[in-house]
Amino acid sequence: MAPGHDVARLAYFALYALQHRGQESAGIATCDRGGHIMTLRDRGLVSQVFDEQKLRTLGGELAIGHTRYSTTGSDAWENTQPVYRSDRHQLALAHNGNLVNAVELHAALREEGVRFSSTSDSEIIAALLSHHEAEHIEDAVCDVVPRLKGAFSTVVLTKDRVVAFRDPAGLRPLALGRVGDRYCVASESCAFDIIGAEYLRDVRPGEVVTLTDRGISSRMAVEGAREAFCVFEYIYFARPDSRMNGTLLQAARGRMGEILAREAPAPTADLVISVPDSGNAAARGYARVSGLPQDDGLIKNRYVARTFIQPGQELRKHGLRMKFNPLPEIVGGRSVVVVDDSIVRGNTTRQIVQMLRDAGAREVHLRISAPPIKHPCHYGIDMSTREEMVAHGRSVEEVAEHLGCDSLAYISMAGVYEAVGGSPDRHCDACFTGTYPLGDAEGYTKDKFAFERGLPLATASS
Repeated sequence: MAPGHDVARLAYFALYALQHRGQESAGIATCDRGGHIMTLRDRGLVSQVFDEQKLRTLGGELAIGHTRYSTTGSDAWENTQPVYRSDRHQLALAHNGNLVNAVELHAALREEGVRFSSTSDSEIIAALLSHHEAEHIEDAVCDVVPRLKGAFSTVVLTKDRVVAFRDPAGLRPLALGRVGDRYCVASESCAFDIIGAEYLRDVRPGEVVTLTDRGISSRMAVEGAREAFCVFEYIYFARPDSRMNGTLLQAARGRMGEILAREAPAPTADLVISVPDSGNAAARGYARVSGLPQDDGLIKNRYVARTFIQPGQELRKHGLRMKFNPLPEIVGGRSVVVVDDSIVRGNTTRQIVQMLRDAGAREVHLRISAPPIKHPCHYGIDMSTREEMVAHGRSVEEVAEHLGCDSLAYISMAGVYEAVGGSPDRHCDACFTGTYPLGDAEGYTKDKFAFERGLPLATASS
């Protein structure tokens, strides 16, 4: 909310800082003085969706934006955000997270005659608010929040305000900032840095924050719920220059490396390298405590996006190196500790181990600054199924054998909490422990394509 500012441009650069949170699509919605909401969204990266001409068409005094990483619904255009609806209330909505009761809510709304144009759980939240009989959108939010189960850090744009709210467990992040004398919200504080805004605090779990031309107001939709902030945000998902719950993630990740070196030394190693970029901070921490030198043994191609072009047999035979390239002059003849943030399926890790051996590494010792990932995430991170996870049903020694390394060690769960200064009773670590804070693991088999497979889609035009 920033009258007198080029709000679409501010939203664009904030989204640019948050591109790591989703690369499938991007969108911005703005509202002018007359209360007209304009939305521009498309598949692709922020820099591909927007240009100068498109930003100039998005005039107004209020704006919200979104980069999408799908966890409910496919990456089709219809599922891009912000979602726009104009039922009883005209609004645009952007959502980070995942509703675990999306199919049930969708079915109930369709029975009431509500039509949908997408298969995204975000449109379910938008429909519940847009159809709500309350005069004020904040009252609608406070009534709807208890009906939603799962993770939802959400922003809603109406004709005269932006309303932001966070699920009662605070599973996904949401930060509050100030640019000049106006306020803003974002998934991470790094978005404030790029637009010259000041980070004030995190939006509290269950809190509803309203931004208007008169300033900021706040109320609680739900109080006293069990907090369950995603511990994987600290380990990998968020940018290292963001602050969450008072913690700079770069520093926390460095501490994870230090603790990992304490818990799992590699006595025969003589060099520490990272899997860039996600393993960089932990590798530096590991080197500090172990006393081993650190160098760049793997070079990352930072311009590789998703590709649907298959390499072909000739390139596959030579081992196409799309993402990482090892340096024989650095790793040749050495016993290397390779530090990475996590292993999910293990396919890339297995390739890295083999590439390092081909480059002449004498020994390869893997050290991972996350515990073994054995369970799927239901709350907004697409981690695939248990059966696809390399640690599922395998001991650490069996995983090491599968990956082809000389040794493998993970940081302990206690080590993670020591590094972030937190405790299990206020976080979600279900992907590691299988303990789901919302109690929805038993019998939960739905995935992000449940709408496409399980429900006939009632479109807005039908």
